[in-house]
Amino acid sequence: MNGELASDRYGDRELSWLAFNQRVLELAEDADQPLLERVRFLSIFSSNLDEFFMVRVAGLQRRMDAGMAVTAASGLSPRQLMDAIQVRTHELVDRQVTCFETMIRPALAGEGITLVHWDQLEEHEQDRLGKFFRKQIYPVLTPLAVDPAHPFPYIRGLSLNLAVILKDEKGKTHFARVKIPETLPRFIAVDAKGKPRQPGVADLDKGPTSFVPIEDVVSNHLAELFPGMEIAGVHTFRVTRNEDVEVEEDDAENLLKAMERELLRRRFGPPIRLEVATGISEQAMKLLTRGLRITEKEVFELPAPLDYCGLNVIADLARPDLTYPPFVPNTHPSLAEVESAEPSDIFAAMRRGDMLLHHPYDSFSTSVQTLLAQAAADPNVLTIKQTLYRTSGDSPIIDSLIDAAQAGKQVLALVELKARFDEEANITWARKLEEAGVHVVYGVVGLKTHCKLMLVVRSETGGLRRYVHVGTGNYNPKTARLYEDLGLLTCDPDVGQDVTRLFNQLSGYAPASTFQRLLVAPSSIRSGLIERINQEITNHEAGLEAWVRIKVNSVVDEATIDALYRASGAGVPVDLVVRGICAVRSGVPGLSENLRVRSILGRFLEHARVYAFANAGDPDVLIGSADLMHRNLDRRVEALVNLTSQEHVTELLDMLALSMQPTTAAWDLQPDGSWKANRCDGQGHPLEDIQTAFMNRQRRSGARVR
Repeated sequence: MNGELASDRYGDRELSWLAFNQRVLELAEDADQPLLERVRFLSIFSSNLDEFFMVRVAGLQRRMDAGMAVTAASGLSPRQLMDAIQVRTHELVDRQVTCFETMIRPALAGEGITLVHWDQLEEHEQDRLGKFFRKQIYPVLTPLAVDPAHPFPYIRGLSLNLAVILKDEKGKTHFARVKIPETLPRFIAVDAKGKPRQPGVADLDKGPTSFVPIEDVVSNHLAELFPGMEIAGVHTFRVTRNEDVEVEEDDAENLLKAMERELLRRRFGPPIRLEVATGISEQAMKLLTRGLRITEKEVFELPAPLDYCGLNVIADLARPDLTYPPFVPNTHPSLAEVESAEPSDIFAAMRRGDMLLHHPYDSFSTSVQTLLAQAAADPNVLTIKQTLYRTSGDSPIIDSLIDAAQAGKQVLALVELKARFDEEANITWARKLEEAGVHVVYGVVGLKTHCKLMLVVRSETGGLRRYVHVGTGNYNPKTARLYEDLGLLTCDPDVGQDVTRLFNQLSGYAPASTFQRLLVAPSSIRSGLIERINQEITNHEAGLEAWVRIKVNSVVDEATIDALYRASGAGVPVDLVVRGICAVRSGVPGLSENLRVRSILGRFLEHARVYAFANAGDPDVLIGSADLMHRNLDRRVEALVNLTSQEHVTELLDMLALSMQPTTAAWDLQPDGSWKANRCDGQGHPLEDIQTAFMNRQRRSGARVR
């Protein structure tokens, strides 16, 4: 974030997001990262930027088109903000290209992995790829002409396309569009030594591997698509569209059907960005910008190849010497002794005491996933209730809920249909669950249900007992291996009562529900956190221990930021660990001298939310699903749970303290709004990576997942 663009009080949300993506890019530029992981970070940078344009830039453009000239909290008007976004994005994309061309590509070549163009291939390789084209690519290509009888075609968002300039036998110029198939790898593997191997499949055991962009293969066989025409020019391009979804829930008779209709409309959202390969002709540029109705500012002219998202093909190569060392999660120590015992033992382990899970270091599969599977199979379990925001395509979570329903248990699944870019998958799961007899609901009208909750009701001697999981991450076994998250397993009666009331509120009508150990948005999280911050000020003024330590993904909410500023101004130390968007100003005289902000990125996506307060020497610590954003605090159902185990409190305070240590690799937010990388010591040696530290701790303790 450029400091001169921020107000005196708040940084800009959108520019701060671009600063976050810059930190992702800096990981790709970091020579201390394994080479193929650097390639993956380049891909992540591109994927992040795609979503940013599809949602945030598209929303800003929509407001401008509607004449909504509301100034952001940062003090920027919509036009100023859009101009700043365009300038900053062009700078970052140019930097990404430089990283790829001057750092990554040469380093890959040094490892026998080359990215080449068609004319760099040997004749026998071109012959083999020609056969591959005719057999695997040609049948699925659909050339679309543009002329008075053929209007400018619909260009699907994020698809890779060729703009083809043609001349007929009379010398008349024509234009056609060819879409590159999305079902094939973005980069096609060829064999630099000519050894026989199926094109498109990399096998490094057979020697150096070269990759050619798929559009190069198509471009050099266009004569087979346009026989009798002269190929006068070929230009690669890619369009990004507005793909945000808006559903008026109050007017929707059936939310699921309304969402399905809206998803169809999303495919045809207006273009907001056009990427073209360097060297595009003026004629082709005019055709594209006119056909797409896009302005010059929205055009990004970049060296080929376009779309670095496709670099995942390279990042996925089986080269363990060029990737992070393998890591296998541990079974939580409290569950390790019952890992292979009877299914009911997981309930016995929970009865012995609360368990704090830290994923991916603690295994998701032998904790949360196993709890649900055992609950589905246990004849003493009567009811299972669960929220589903995002889950994986072949989810054992879904399978367990279906098994439970088919076993006659009462099963409630709260499926969030509006989880961005997972809407279609969630519609599929909702229908599948309904068909199996699961009670499926979609939450509260006007709110997204983002809380991560599971409730299991079990019949035991002495009555019913409730087993609960409250987490910070989604019930997704795949991302649980990639995201850093926390979860609480407990059968504490107060938590069980709170979660029962919250589920009743979500599935029925219970707006006046009260809670003991939970803070719930939109009713009580903001007020509860601000109350705690204010208490730290009071405690500090009374000479008692006082501090605030928070770890979240994003901080935007002005009311909470102002409370943190007041605490800092009163002399209360405030430490924030913020992975992504951060509208807080740090270390500004007269505003935030006692407030520090750090950002940690790495192998795993830092995703846990922790709120900790000194509380006069008796620390008050909460975990849950909510970030400090307006959407989380006002437009979502979120839940934070208070931790009562001193062991768990100490564990999280240690984690926060390690995050803020100057010997821990991170980025530090500066008073001018910029981020300073603090990843090496004065001698250039890498500082401690906190994720590596946690992996090493787990390797030394606990039972490995079998």
